Amino acid sequence: MSASQLKRLIIEVVIMVSNNTNAKKRLASVDALRGFDMFWIIGGEALFLPLFALTGWSLFHFGHGQMQHTPWHGFSFYDLIFPLFIFLSGVTLGLANKSLRGRPASERAPVYRKAVKRLLLLIILGVLYNHGWGTGIPADPGEIRYASVLARIGFAWFAAAMIVWHCGIRAQYAITAGILTGYWLLQVSVGSLTQAGSVNAWVDQYFLPGITYQHRPYDPEGLLSSIPAVVNALGGVFAGRWLARHSGNHKRILQGLFAGATICLLTGFLWHWVYPVNKELWTSSFVLITVGCCLLLLGIFYLLVDVWHWRVFTYFFSVIGCNAILVYLGTSLVNWGYSSSSLFGGIADALPEAGGVLLIACGVILLQWLVLRFLYRRGIFISP
Repeated sequence: MSASQLKRLIIEVVIMVSNNTNAKKRLASVDALRGFDMFWIIGGEALFLPLFALTGWSLFHFGHGQMQHTPWHGFSFYDLIFPLFIFLSGVTLGLANKSLRGRPASERAPVYRKAVKRLLLLIILGVLYNHGWGTGIPADPGEIRYASVLARIGFAWFAAAMIVWHCGIRAQYAITAGILTGYWLLQVSVGSLTQAGSVNAWVDQYFLPGITYQHRPYDPEGLLSSIPAVVNALGGVFAGRWLARHSGNHKRILQGLFAGATICLLTGFLWHWVYPVNKELWTSSFVLITVGCCLLLLGIFYLLVDVWHWRVFTYFFSVIGCNAILVYLGTSLVNWGYSSSSLFGGIADALPEAGGVLLIACGVILLQWLVLRFLYRRGIFISP
């Protein structure tokens, strides 16, 4: 693909996503929850340690621990950030509740083209993100890391869209159960749930082009583990469909979201004892735990935003959530820490060390939020 073709592809898809987003009725709680999710990516995770140093409160020490990924088996809040992003991409599919079954090829073809373009764009942007921070994409194709967070989001959304557009509701639930069960049986019957011995490592070593993350035997965003991530998107689809079906009936919506969260969390917790929750392998138990947490958060945000109308709360997070892709890319391509130090470094140096670190961390968040607010006020929305 030439540079001009790549540029044209990016422009077309960005315009498509922006137009589609503007055309659809936005649900405030979904935008706010997406912003809450991205808040931790743009610097929120860095607030806890200096706050603990300043106050000595164990709550902040616990919060800092929750901002670290679990090394292998187990679960922390930071492990939820990525699945929540995928889940919310599915919610928009469920809210639209589109079906292509029975439509002529002439109507389906433009939809397919847009979906493929979006998938390709996310893969390309994922590679760009992987090699950001001044390193650049390697000239040797064999040294490029093709697997990425954005590529997985794109694949999960694309696969979920194909399922939703072409399968009935019962079939969608059957596919969800089949993916979770089949992935579990494959992982426990082939290899072991270890880094080098897992079936994921074997698939990535033989079939994943380029390099893996940190040259591990497997890639945490590798080929095989992308399959159960489709269920995270489908979980969002089911939640979005529930929101659309019971629009305006706040009690019914909250009952459904919290009931679904309870079932998923309980099932995932029980499954964990024989099939551990593991983000790196994206185990089926991990999927259920994360979908349960996502449903719980969506219910809480729906209550706060769409029922109680917490406007300041909504506005702060919605500004971030309406341009989630831009937020994520910015963390790789822009040195916000340098910009914050350039503006607030003098004041930070005059403060105690922990206070200075906290000020710079808040500056990082503030600068990104102001840029996003500029776009928000002009109705420029580029989100997954």
